Amino acid sequence: MALALRKYRPNEGVVPTLEIPPMNKAPALLFLVLLLSSPAAATELRSPNGQVVLHFGLTDSGGLRYNVAYRDKPVVTRSHLGLELKELPNLMENFRVTSVDFREHDETWKQVYGERSEVQDQYREMVIDLAGTDLPTSNLQLTFRAYNQGVAFRYTIPRRPSMTQVVITTEKSEFGFAADHLAWAVYSAQGNYSAVPLSEIQSGCERPLTIRTSDDVFVAVAEARLVDYARMKLGPRTEPPLGLVSELSGPVTAVLPLTTPWRVIMIADSPGELLENNDMLLNLNDPCAIDDTSWIKPGKVLREVTLTTIGGKACVDFAAEHSLQYVEFDAGWYGPENTEDSDARTVNVDPKRSPGPLDLPEVISYAGERGIGILLYVNRRALERQLDEILPLYRQWGIKGVKYGFVNVGSQHWTTWLHEAVRKAAAHRLMVDVHDEYRPTGYSRTYPNLMTQEGIGGDETSPSNTQTLTILFTRMLAGAGDNTICYYDPRVVLNASHAYQLAKSVCLYSPWQFVYWYDRPSSSPQKKGGAGGSENRIGDEPELEFFDHVPTVWDDTKVIHGQIGRYAVIARRSGDRWFVGCMNSGESRALQLPLDFLKEGRQYMAHIYRDDENISTRTRVRIERVPVTRESVLEAIMSAQGGQAMRIEPVTK
Repeated sequence: MALALRKYRPNEGVVPTLEIPPMNKAPALLFLVLLLSSPAAATELRSPNGQVVLHFGLTDSGGLRYNVAYRDKPVVTRSHLGLELKELPNLMENFRVTSVDFREHDETWKQVYGERSEVQDQYREMVIDLAGTDLPTSNLQLTFRAYNQGVAFRYTIPRRPSMTQVVITTEKSEFGFAADHLAWAVYSAQGNYSAVPLSEIQSGCERPLTIRTSDDVFVAVAEARLVDYARMKLGPRTEPPLGLVSELSGPVTAVLPLTTPWRVIMIADSPGELLENNDMLLNLNDPCAIDDTSWIKPGKVLREVTLTTIGGKACVDFAAEHSLQYVEFDAGWYGPENTEDSDARTVNVDPKRSPGPLDLPEVISYAGERGIGILLYVNRRALERQLDEILPLYRQWGIKGVKYGFVNVGSQHWTTWLHEAVRKAAAHRLMVDVHDEYRPTGYSRTYPNLMTQEGIGGDETSPSNTQTLTILFTRMLAGAGDNTICYYDPRVVLNASHAYQLAKSVCLYSPWQFVYWYDRPSSSPQKKGGAGGSENRIGDEPELEFFDHVPTVWDDTKVIHGQIGRYAVIARRSGDRWFVGCMNSGESRALQLPLDFLKEGRQYMAHIYRDDENISTRTRVRIERVPVTRESVLEAIMSAQGGQAMRIEPVTK
């Protein structure tokens, strides 16, 4: 449902406030009548449940300001908005309001895949048209949306006869706070997080930035629908009160009209609720633009590490036997990835990575006969030179998807290039995984062939459990993260446990889930150098059945327990099966897991995978089978660096 409610055209720059009743306290018709009968438009915008309230107003100098409250408590204090333009008057102050539009929207849409099968998109919107008091041609439009999960806003610069193009040099979107709250900051997409007070935030802070404003209120400042604009990061506000300001990764040049990406403030009672609400970023993106999505297939991926025909076939056989869907050939299959001379149109193995031989067409054919898809890695050097050639070529070869490596990010140019590269891949029915510094802002709703992306300090970086449990409630608010799960690599026992690694496949969402990142099947040849020694041979440990069974996309998601950097228990449903991941750090814990999310009256079997030093296998994982019902309560007992995974299935008679 979407209703255009009212347009208000004031005669002066003061816009009185109208109290908008919560949707759960007044029917939609009454809400409409109240607006239409009001003598003035609202500067107050309430979320549908009435708990999130945004105020907009003008300063004495005609500047733009807003603030946000949650459950009658200030969350974002008085903050200013504006844009600085090159060789044109800045859009910062001397404004008057010329009209205000209100709209209400409520719909539920089905995802191609996701962390839940359906997403509710419900908000109230206020669109404010502004004109300059000194320069009447200095027009600007602000759009605010109030969700039950937070607020979002964006700027629109309309086209005018006297101005058809602009260069935005600086964006001044502020996020003010009443106190020196604790925040979890990182300064590169794959960097290490630090818990610091807001006063210690430095320039170039990544988004989403999660902030604890009180024991029961958590905020995340994020970006949505970044398609052809410069990336936003965050820096300290130079003027009191304490706060943050947007920082663009370069200027933005655009033909008018121009609409910026959304600036988002997610608000929730807990870190777990923030994670459950991360589809707010999807809602701020355009609907799916691909008519036929039947070729877009999530799944588990095994990386082929030897770059040989024998190794490729061994991976295909393993994938087919263990319910994996893809085998990926990583860097080196077409030559050294970091040189301009390598040609991604040919198979020419980098001798520093593998002696070969690699008959890729033979492996592709072998895989196709067994229902396994082949994915190829291509470094940005080849992508930038050969993209328009390799995409139709890979489609002809029978490749299912491409991993874009070391892509340039940040500037408007490279942001535009990358999203165009995703669209071009879709035109050739190729799925995409973007690696290294790229962080998502919800574009996978519009082009769901963008399966996943890195932008995460995943297992390749050997993160501590504390880091991963911080990533879960910060980076993962933005969307899927290609964590590249290791299982047999020695770094696992240095940082965590094997049951903890199993749990990652549930907790860290990725429609393409790479498992056994440094590992290879027992029939695969020895990898030349680096990871992949004898300790990385995939064995026959019984708990590997969990990876065999676990899906990569979900019909429902529930965060049962969660504290940033400390622990998490997440339950996800696929059909009538539930999978639970429990991750821990810092100290031993026993967390209760009520199973009230199960269906009433049904019997289930819980397959529990937990760490046990008394088990004689090299992974030390015990499997327990426990009958359960909706009334059951399980207990996740975890060591200081341990975890637990569960598979809960209905009992068939």
